[in-house]
Amino acid sequence: MRALMERLFQINAQGSTVKREIVAGFTTFLTMAYIIFVNPSMLSEAGMDYGAVFVATCLAAAIGCLVMGLWANYPVALAPGMGLNAFFTYSVVLGMGYTWQTALGAVFFSGILFFLLSAFRIRSWIINSIPVTLRLAIAAGIGAFLALIGLKNANIIVGNNATLVSLGDMSELSVLLAGAGFFLIIGLVARGIQGAALISILLVTLAGFLLGDVQYTGIVAMPPSLAPTFMQMDIAAAFDIGMLSVIFAFLFVDLFDTSGTLMAVAQRAGLAKPDGSLPRLERALMADSTATVAGAALGTSTTTSYVESASGVASGGKTGLTAVVVGLLFVAAIFFAPLAGMVPAYATAGAIIYVSVLMLFTLRSVNWDDITEAAPVAVVLLMTPLTFSIADGIALGFISYVIVKAIGGRMHELNWSVALLAALFIAKFIWLG
Repeated sequence: MRALMERLFQINAQGSTVKREIVAGFTTFLTMAYIIFVNPSMLSEAGMDYGAVFVATCLAAAIGCLVMGLWANYPVALAPGMGLNAFFTYSVVLGMGYTWQTALGAVFFSGILFFLLSAFRIRSWIINSIPVTLRLAIAAGIGAFLALIGLKNANIIVGNNATLVSLGDMSELSVLLAGAGFFLIIGLVARGIQGAALISILLVTLAGFLLGDVQYTGIVAMPPSLAPTFMQMDIAAAFDIGMLSVIFAFLFVDLFDTSGTLMAVAQRAGLAKPDGSLPRLERALMADSTATVAGAALGTSTTTSYVESASGVASGGKTGLTAVVVGLLFVAAIFFAPLAGMVPAYATAGAIIYVSVLMLFTLRSVNWDDITEAAPVAVVLLMTPLTFSIADGIALGFISYVIVKAIGGRMHELNWSVALLAALFIAKFIWLG
C-alpha cells in the first residue's frame, strides 16, 4: 500500500507523510465545505431541485478533487465556484430569462473550451494578453456582486421603488442572524480557527431552529435523487448568439480564477520550479475543466479550484493525496442532505459576504495613482453589482479600458486582443442589448 501511495503521489520525495496529507485534506475540506450549503441554496432560486443540486455539488467537487489529486498530483481542491453560481442564477436565469437547462449548457460548453485551451496550451497566451488591471478588477467586481447577493438574501438590503435599494428592517430575525454569522466568521478567522464559514452556517441554523424559524428534518439519510438535474443541460440552446457573452464570462472567470489559485497554492507548497513555472500545469488545468464538464452533466454551475486549498498546504499538504482526501469527504457529505435542507438563506449570507471580502482584497494591488488604470477598475467594481451581471461588468471594463487608454494618449499600452474584445462587446450591446 505504501509503495502504491508513493508511486501515485511521491509523498516522501515531496518531504511529506501520509498522516500530514490526510490532516491537510481534512483542513481544506473544513474551510470550503460551506459550498455544500451555499450552492444548492443559490441554484434552487433558478428553479433547480435543491436535493439534486446538493448531490451534484458534492459529486462535482469529488470528481474534480480526485482527478486533480490522482492525475495532476496537486494539493488543490475543487468545487462549484462562488460568484459563478451567483452569475448562473441571478444574471443568466433570473436576469436574462434563460432556462437553467440552457445555463447548464453554457457551463458545459465553457468547460469544453477550457479543456481545449489547456490541451493546446493557448491558456498562457490568453492570460498574458489581458492586462493585470482588468484581472484584478474582475475579481473585485465579483466580490462586490457577491456582497450584494449576501446582503439581499439576509434582507439587509431590500428593494425600494423610490431609491432602488434601501436598508431593511434591522430588527428582523434574518438580518440579526446573518449579521451575527458574518461577524462570527471574521472573529474565528482572526483567531486562526479552521472551518470558520462552516461553523458559522451550522450555528446560525441552530439558532434559527431554537428560535422556531427552522424546522428539524434530520441530519443523515440516503442521498436525494440526482434525476431532476442529471444530463438536463440544453447544449443546443446554449449556441444562441445571445449566450456568447455568457459562455465567455463562465470561461473567462474560471480561467483566471483557476490559474491564479494554482499558482498561489503551488508556490506556497513549494511545487514551483526555480523559474516560477509549475510542473504538470496542463494536467491541473484539464482536471479543472473536466470537473466543470462533469458538473454541468450532473447539474451544477462551473466547478473551479478553491483558494481555500492554501489552508491545507499550510497544514503540511504537498501532494495530490490532500486533494483525494477532500474528494472522499465530499462523497461522504452526500449523506447529510437533510442537514443541508434545513439551512436557511440567512445562514449562508454571512459566508457569501465573507467570500466577497476576500475577493475585494485584490483592490490593494491596483495602481490608484494612474487614472487610466483606476477608472476601468472602478467601472467593473461598480457596474458588476449594479447591473447584476458579471458578464456586463467584464464587458464594460474592457470597453472603458480601451477608451481611457486611447483618450489618455496611451494607445501603445493596448494589445490587439483587448481592443478586439472591446469591439465585440460594443457590437454586442448595440445589436443584442
